[in-house]
Amino acid sequence: MTAVGEITYESTSRYAQVRPDLKLHYHEAGVGNGPTIVLLHGGGPGASSWSNFAKNIPVLANDFHVLAVDQPGFGKSDKPTEHPQYFVHSSSALKDLLDTLGITERVHLLGNSLGGGTATRFALDFPDRAGKLVLMGPGGLSTNLFAPDPTEGVKLLSKFNFEPTKENLEAFLRIMVFDQKLITPELVEERFASASEPESLAATRAMGKSFAGADFAKGMIWRDAFKLRQPVLMIWGREDRVNPIDGALVALKMIPRVQLHVFGGCGHWAQLEKFDEFNRLATDFLLGVKEK
Repeated sequence: MTAVGEITYESTSRYAQVRPDLKLHYHEAGVGNGPTIVLLHGGGPGASSWSNFAKNIPVLANDFHVLAVDQPGFGKSDKPTEHPQYFVHSSSALKDLLDTLGITERVHLLGNSLGGGTATRFALDFPDRAGKLVLMGPGGLSTNLFAPDPTEGVKLLSKFNFEPTKENLEAFLRIMVFDQKLITPELVEERFASASEPESLAATRAMGKSFAGADFAKGMIWRDAFKLRQPVLMIWGREDRVNPIDGALVALKMIPRVQLHVFGGCGHWAQLEKFDEFNRLATDFLLGVKEK
């Protein structure tokens, strides 16, 4: 195991030209450790790999080679607006990133919300490249049985996309968490600065539009969940108002090698609201540690 030094945004920031028309930004830590774990962030305004996982990366880097990727359209990655269904778009970009970096072995995938959908699509389309999956309130795999569609969180996301004000962003962020103290003025300012850029707004709108395009069925990942052969850990917040807990039930029924962990007093950001428990749970699952 390689010792992990100080981990900052600057020290971990990397870029890779994965296609002639697509450059991705990512953070890398724990080089020399293994196995490789890919972190995939959610799709809220101003989201990025660092905004979702900055606190988790140093912990996970003690045991893994960590790649925290800004998905296309987010963070410092390129923001194309012409692309196929978003999960196909992002998962194929991830494959190209791994190819570019020369990582041919299976990688574990940890995805939150939109990133959970990308992780699952990657495992379905490139099964020989995917190891275990840790999915937190995953988009596409979640299908509501009781909660209304669109959910509160999705409604507020749409509202910001069409009225990109700081007030609408804060309303969206507050519905993401159970612990309201996590939504600080600094967080709102940081996310708004990124989310309100014209390029970011255009990319986010294109992402949303892709879920109603000709290949929209690729986003309905729950229909193919039975095909997953990887071990899957789903993590849900009981108070999730973006992808409510009943959305886990179909996937729980269909995925052959699945387990579900539910945190009470937790919204859509389990990796932050249940920080210590989340890190232990994910690490033990990925490393195959059995409870005594």
